[in-house]
Amino acid sequence: MSKKTPPETALYVRLPATAVDKLDRAAEALGIRKKDLVAGLVTRYVDPDSQRGLSALGALSQPRRVTVDLGDSGPTLGTYSFQPYDPPEVLNAEQAGQLLQIAESVVIELAEAGKLPGRKLGTAWRFSRAALVAWLAGPEPR
Repeated sequence: MSKKTPPETALYVRLPATAVDKLDRAAEALGIRKKDLVAGLVTRYVDPDSQRGLSALGALSQPRRVTVDLGDSGPTLGTYSFQPYDPPEVLNAEQAGQLLQIAESVVIELAEAGKLPGRKLGTAWRFSRAALVAWLAGPEPR
């Protein structure tokens, strides 16, 4: 009897370069895929169903206090916080290129060849963010 693998969903996030480096080095040292490492961490440490788990996660996302030395005027206390960015559902070619991390000209070339899901409206290309993510997560065409 074969073991069923659970369904997977694509997740694309931007991380600080130092965090990506740590993730790369840990996956390499353990000899496992980064997605398996992240899935294991989420499974073990993320508990959105308990108040204790939510409190622990909330503490990780709280703004941190930072001391900045401004020279003669003395140190200043400040904070920073993360503001989520909700990208638009409909993207132009430049935004699609940013999402896929490729040049705008490559986006247009792929779209004109029918290899990238998009619609040409007049002279401008428009792309569904969801369709691009689904396309990227799908199997590579042969």
